[in-house]
Amino acid sequence: MKKGQLIELPIHGTAFKGKGVGRYEERAVFVKGAVPGDVVKARIIKKKKSFLEAKLLEIIEASEDRITPKCQHAGVCGGCSWQQVPYEKQLAYKRQQVEDHIRRIGKCDTLVNDTLPCEQPFYYRNKMEYSFSPRRWLSDDEIHREEFVDDSGFAAGLHAPGRFDKILNLHECHLQDPISFRLLDFVRNYALKHNIEAFDTFEKTGFFRHLVIRTSYHTSDLMVNLVCYYEDQGIIEDLYAKMMEQFPSITTFIISINDQPNPTATGRYQFVLHGSGHIEDHIGPYRFTIDPKAFFQTNTAQAEALYSVVADFADIQPADVVYDLYCGVGTLSLYLSKQASKVVGIELVDEAIENARINASKNGVEHAFFVKGDMKDTFNETLIQQYGHPNVLITDPPRAGMHPDVITQLLDLKAPKIIYVSCDSSTLARDLALLSEAYSIDAIQPVDMFPQTYHIETVAALTLKL
Repeated sequence: MKKGQLIELPIHGTAFKGKGVGRYEERAVFVKGAVPGDVVKARIIKKKKSFLEAKLLEIIEASEDRITPKCQHAGVCGGCSWQQVPYEKQLAYKRQQVEDHIRRIGKCDTLVNDTLPCEQPFYYRNKMEYSFSPRRWLSDDEIHREEFVDDSGFAAGLHAPGRFDKILNLHECHLQDPISFRLLDFVRNYALKHNIEAFDTFEKTGFFRHLVIRTSYHTSDLMVNLVCYYEDQGIIEDLYAKMMEQFPSITTFIISINDQPNPTATGRYQFVLHGSGHIEDHIGPYRFTIDPKAFFQTNTAQAEALYSVVADFADIQPADVVYDLYCGVGTLSLYLSKQASKVVGIELVDEAIENARINASKNGVEHAFFVKGDMKDTFNETLIQQYGHPNVLITDPPRAGMHPDVITQLLDLKAPKIIYVSCDSSTLARDLALLSEAYSIDAIQPVDMFPQTYHIETVAALTLKL
């Protein structure tokens, strides 16, 4: 067996990052784009001692569970890689993924609940960050044509998976409200008509860099943030006027200038052409001001569902002190504040803490306190003495999970309840195995925040052993 070899195999399950998994000569084989029940032809692209990775070449026999994706880009775009799987099956596979991690890594036999579905499996995102490039990503068909296929031109869309320099030129997108793609298409057509170039990452030339669209779930707010390489008032004013004429529902229009080499969709400076420069949205009874740089849960409706699970698991009583580790801009802290006597949020990022304090002030929540600092250094006995011992502790760490020092602090602290919110069930399982020294794991609830993708949020409820 060698790299480049063609193999045929049946797919019997799903694995890491939503890849189909089969077996060939006693080794697991991971195949992106394969669905359980498929029989596929694939080419080995990575060979390890215990597993293989292979590229899907042909579906010899399609699974009964395979469906036709809604979007023509589903097989190439990294935005929604599971469109070939029916939504009810996506939910089952996600639960299976969580259960596998909890059993295999966490050595835990707690029942994993059925995945909480998203009522809107398409058009659920409140933010899309599109990019422009003078080089577009070629399809497999174009790559394998005998004649030369030119990849130059004005591409508008999303980065091809794993490529910072090439953009998949989108002709449709079903992740955000349909007006989002229409706005992108308008800018692309304007650039082509007026011969305005996209920013070239290598040459450091061109004008258009990014188009960021934010929509509000609970209001009619619509933000357009156009990120340009330099300031050209002639282009900006003409495009702005034409877009406002075509899309009068835009409530705020922002120009951001990023004249730096970094590829981010934020500007070194920005100016507002129309509206307030921000939008507003709600999670539960709490309203949040969202500016171009602010973090906000990407799926507003499902964030409410996630927070409701956390609140149910926490069962906060009126005298309880609640700590919210990795609190971000304080959305969950404020959501839980109504039941608690005090909420203390801790976060490393300066802007997030500043936004959290502003959000608390705007919502009249005076018993929420936000502390800036690295969790392993800040979450210590001095902090506990200042704000009180937690009755309920919420932790929502980044994908890598909690630092070992933080877990040691939690074991020493012995808060009666811990609610662990995770965006990676493998690191959740690892941390639960460590916490099980002092805690029982009572409930595990997967919540689908990102339909059409393999990503899954999981909430675990822990109580201190007597």
